[in-house]
Amino acid sequence: MTRRAIVDTGPLVALLDRAEQYHGWAAEQVKQLDPPMLVCEPVLVETMFLLTRNPAAQDTILGLLENGALRIAYHLDEHLSEIRALRRKYQDRPMSLADACLVRMAELFKQHHIFTLDSDFKVYRKHGRDPLKLIYPNRVSSG
Repeated sequence: MTRRAIVDTGPLVALLDRAEQYHGWAAEQVKQLDPPMLVCEPVLVETMFLLTRNPAAQDTILGLLENGALRIAYHLDEHLSEIRALRRKYQDRPMSLADACLVRMAELFKQHHIFTLDSDFKVYRKHGRDPLKLIYPNRVSSG
């Protein structure tokens, strides 16, 4: 069964860094996804930062964007009021900018799952009430 995905930082880092705990899981999931994986720029910034010591992996991210396997499908400036509302709603977590963008993307791209390692996505809701469709491993260590 193939699925469409909005990808979070964790799976991107795990996919490109073989030392990551969820590398194998992330690689298996990607094989089952319909391209392109959708992404927002805050996730790209986080991913590039976390891969700072791995320039080849950073270059791979840019290559995935260039070849269309990853597609920037969200412009923050078009959704600022929704992002502010989400961050206020989840201020007790607190919700990162990247997480807020991914939730908003899930509202816009209704057929897509969020591909993540972040358990906060089990709490977040689309339109304030609807659970998110997730691609999430059975076990994720906290941290």
